[in-house]
Amino acid sequence: MAEAASFANLWVPFCRKHDIEPRNPDSYFNLKRDPFKNKVKPDFVKDRRRIKREYDEFKVRVNGLPDAIRRRSDAYHAREEIQSMNLQREKMKAGGDEPFEPVKIPKATWMADGTHWPGNWLQPSQDHARGDHAGIIQVMLKPPSDMPMYGNINEKSPLDFTGVDTRLPMLVYVSREKRPGYDHNKKAGAMNALVRASAIMSNGPFILNLDCDHYVYNSKALREGMCFMMDRGGDRLCYVQFPQRFEGIDPSDRYANHNTVFFDVNMRALDGLQGPVYVGTGCLFRRIALYGFDPPRSKDHSPGFCSCCLPRRRKTSASNANPEETMALRMGDFDGDSMNLATFPKKFGNSSFLIDSIPVAEFQGRPLADHPSVKNGRPPGALTIPREMLDASIVAEAISVISCWYEEKTEWGIRVGWIYGSVTEDVVTGYRMHNRGWKSVYCVTQRDAFRGTAPINLTDRLHQVLRWATGSVEIFFSRNNALFASSKMKVLQRIAYLNVGIYPFTSIFLIVYCFLPALSLFSGQFIVQTLNVTFLTYLLIITITLCLLAMLEIKWSGIALEEWWRNEQFWLIGGTSAHLAAVLQGLLKVIAGIEISFTLTSKQVGDDVEDEFAELYIVKWTSLMIPPLTIIMINLVAIAVGFSRTIYSTIPQWSKLLGGVFFSFWVLAHLYPFAKGLMGRRGRTPTIVYVWSGLVAITISLLWIAIKPPSQAANSQFGGSFSFP
Repeated sequence: MAEAASFANLWVPFCRKHDIEPRNPDSYFNLKRDPFKNKVKPDFVKDRRRIKREYDEFKVRVNGLPDAIRRRSDAYHAREEIQSMNLQREKMKAGGDEPFEPVKIPKATWMADGTHWPGNWLQPSQDHARGDHAGIIQVMLKPPSDMPMYGNINEKSPLDFTGVDTRLPMLVYVSREKRPGYDHNKKAGAMNALVRASAIMSNGPFILNLDCDHYVYNSKALREGMCFMMDRGGDRLCYVQFPQRFEGIDPSDRYANHNTVFFDVNMRALDGLQGPVYVGTGCLFRRIALYGFDPPRSKDHSPGFCSCCLPRRRKTSASNANPEETMALRMGDFDGDSMNLATFPKKFGNSSFLIDSIPVAEFQGRPLADHPSVKNGRPPGALTIPREMLDASIVAEAISVISCWYEEKTEWGIRVGWIYGSVTEDVVTGYRMHNRGWKSVYCVTQRDAFRGTAPINLTDRLHQVLRWATGSVEIFFSRNNALFASSKMKVLQRIAYLNVGIYPFTSIFLIVYCFLPALSLFSGQFIVQTLNVTFLTYLLIITITLCLLAMLEIKWSGIALEEWWRNEQFWLIGGTSAHLAAVLQGLLKVIAGIEISFTLTSKQVGDDVEDEFAELYIVKWTSLMIPPLTIIMINLVAIAVGFSRTIYSTIPQWSKLLGGVFFSFWVLAHLYPFAKGLMGRRGRTPTIVYVWSGLVAITISLLWIAIKPPSQAANSQFGGSFSFP
């Protein structure tokens, strides 16, 4: 962090001077386009050459930090041992009777200032191990001044920043306290700790949430998101969600990692309702909405259950009010009683600094009252007062609010901040805000706002989908089910959230649909008794309707046909594997209370480091592969049985075979990326994959034949009652 802060003193002004995009140095220097296009300043080439050298030196220094820290720690440790031994010898010379024993001192990790690192040590010890360490806050870059600070030629800088604003935003390293026996609530707990610490250190009215594998690709994206927040009526927006865009995906996008149907179709459609769901990253939050407050003028925006039609009269009786409404904090409804600070310690904890920062954050986030139509605005010039400088007491208070005991007997994780109790805490957090009447906005910028990475390996991708689907099942069986939403949520938004909790259960029907064509070929009985005109008409109507819907989605959203087809393929792959497992795991957790631990997405690459997509070809066994592979084998065997039965029949009638074979091929076409992923780079598949799938396929086939054996007429005519009119 210190090295990054030092390099930022050169990199950020360089980007401002030459309008550099993207501002991730690694991405910028690896661009495949011409870096000199549209650059007109004569010193750009010289500046770029120098900043590239500085960046290379920065990377070398970072790579050498582990060895440097280890050597420094060994030197300090040896000095401590020598001092302890000398002290023991002096005691013996002074007449001590205790025998001389070797001194054993824990091998600590030392910082450059000669003090112990308060976090994890290279050799874990008590109070300095993973899950057992004190809270840490270190200010790397101090808060900037309110007025621009322009560089000049007299500064000791390798680059000329004359006329360039050289201010940098405040940079703070935060590591929350962790102790054995405390539930730290994973990502949700970490985000809540950051919210509390940032409220004391900076208290910005807006919070940008990015995952560790994402970076800012458009430096103006944050400004565009704030424009929504500060616009007229924008004070009722809880967050601005940006689409996720990924790098390092194979050109064919075999496993639909880009997920364009969700981000360019579903999310845009939700933008026309109460707003898109929160997807866990690339989101700009209003701080006051994270604190669990109702939106301003919430009494004026109570649409009732049928918000699409006539608004329902608001009930004023406390006994008839929804529990979620009565427990939520109010904001902006009344000038005098909108914020009762006396009740805040029970909700936010006993930090006076944190409580005092809440009204300030609410006021700073209001839109500018530059027009009579702006309600709940702030007057111009109200934010020009300089903030207080950071001192030791402020940092100490920030450390106290990230302690593991601070959230006890408060509403953090219950109705304040990120919500606990679900694998998909992001969806639940966004749902709670919409349930209070807040709205959200989907912001699709011309240049991608953020970019990140996604797992291109089949096993990692299935585990990712499993985690999402399990969270959806947990939502369905919890009080966060959209069926129990308050009247402040619109009907269509309620249906959208209901779909979030229901979609994994469609895997049960999907499994049946994938086995039906094969079982019909095995048994000689088709799905319908007679393939008549009525059945063909229904089938044609359904097919045309689905095609029209697909064409509408593609045309409206602007996605490619291949992207839509990849999404359809992986929908079936995930539905027959991860979604089914999620339903079983969710039921186990709800019924038996069995917690399921999830494997984090692997960041390891293949042995072929020169191949950008080496990990795509790695085959790692997982039990999630059994159902789709079983479907593939059973359908292939069923097609072979159908063909052989028709070939060796007395009068082969190929037209009667087309029904089952067509649907089996349709299933196999959806599972083609899965089969291709099992082959790896050289067509090798683990033997255990074939063993498990073969056993399951044989068991299902024999069980079906034992329950319903083929008809006697199948020896001479395929399908028995399967005939064209």
